[in-house]
Amino acid sequence: MTIWLLALLLMASTAALGYRQGAIRVAVSFIGILAGTLLALPLAKLVKILLGSFGVVNPVVLWILGPVIAFVIISAIFKACALPLHQKIDVHYKYHAGDLRLALWERLNSRLGACLGLLNGAAYTILICFGIYILSYWTFQVGSDDQDPRGMRVLNRLGEDLQKTGFNKVARSLDSLPDAYYRVADFIGLVYFNPLLEARLSRYPAFLTLAERNDFATVGRDKEFTQMRMRKEPIMGLLKYQSVDPMIQNPETVKLVWDTIHENLADLPGYLDTGKSAKYDSQKILGRWRFDVSAAAAAARRARPNMPSSEMLKLRRWMQLAFAETTVVAMTDSRIILKNLPSVRQPTAIPTQPGTPVTTVASETLQGKWKDLDDKYQINFEGKDDVFAKIEGSRLMMSFEGTPLAFVPEGY
Repeated sequence: MTIWLLALLLMASTAALGYRQGAIRVAVSFIGILAGTLLALPLAKLVKILLGSFGVVNPVVLWILGPVIAFVIISAIFKACALPLHQKIDVHYKYHAGDLRLALWERLNSRLGACLGLLNGAAYTILICFGIYILSYWTFQVGSDDQDPRGMRVLNRLGEDLQKTGFNKVARSLDSLPDAYYRVADFIGLVYFNPLLEARLSRYPAFLTLAERNDFATVGRDKEFTQMRMRKEPIMGLLKYQSVDPMIQNPETVKLVWDTIHENLADLPGYLDTGKSAKYDSQKILGRWRFDVSAAAAAARRARPNMPSSEMLKLRRWMQLAFAETTVVAMTDSRIILKNLPSVRQPTAIPTQPGTPVTTVASETLQGKWKDLDDKYQINFEGKDDVFAKIEGSRLMMSFEGTPLAFVPEGY
């Protein structure tokens, strides 16, 4: 109902304005609407640069305001050009054409202006419906009913009315946005209403690079934000959260997240549904791995089959204490991080009884590059000799400075 009221209001107001302004000004204004529609997106880039010089950095605001401001500027230029043209013709009929022709001209000009005003109203209605359509598609995906800001609730209501009245088909006919725009919105809505999916999503190979950034890691460790997500707090409250808002305000971060999701849209739905990635599962090293004491101890036993049971017990106890926080993260850009790696030299005295105090083992984090060698992986950590790793079943096996290390996938 609101869409019909909006359309009637626009048509009535533009018809009345057209009757008052006359056919010349309204016709040129209509040409300006067409030109503004065609040139808004190409000129939006220049407008964004201009807005950036005034301190506007929010990428979402720039994305919305850029085309709108460009359209308004172009329309204003045409309206400004229409005024002297109208005045020139008006002067001709007032002072050179005679009273009869002046009366006929004024009658034609006003009535034709009203008709053309209806055309302008129809154009504005279609453009506004298009704007409502592309914006409400996103806001409706993450809407929380009465808890959302009033503006967001109004936009969602307009989007619903657009669907009910069939005006969405009109808006869609003008839509030149890529299909990925809507698929990303669907993906965001799915994750927003299913916060438990974030645990699986955090292990998706393409997102590992994001997860290792300090800003994303800070959000991931924030217990209050995690609780807000589990309660499904309104999206605007989440975006304004103290550790999230700086990321939203950073154009590079927003672009990085968008590009990462966009590049993996075909693979993400299947991964969220099954936990399997058709795109990345062939590269088995990818992912986040945690240290596996049992497999590492078994590898040490294979290397030294005559090891006494007492020494084996000490070795296992040492691994449990020293490698408790050791993890490996292998990313799609061939980077690899070995976190919380202690000294791999086994100390001479290791308590075997649980609860016995143990001296804290200093650890380090190594970064490097991995390379696929078909049956194994070559890993070059900065400042270290090359390490060769293999995937044996579900485990990542490697030998570091003579000590066998074993890892299993996170969540295994």
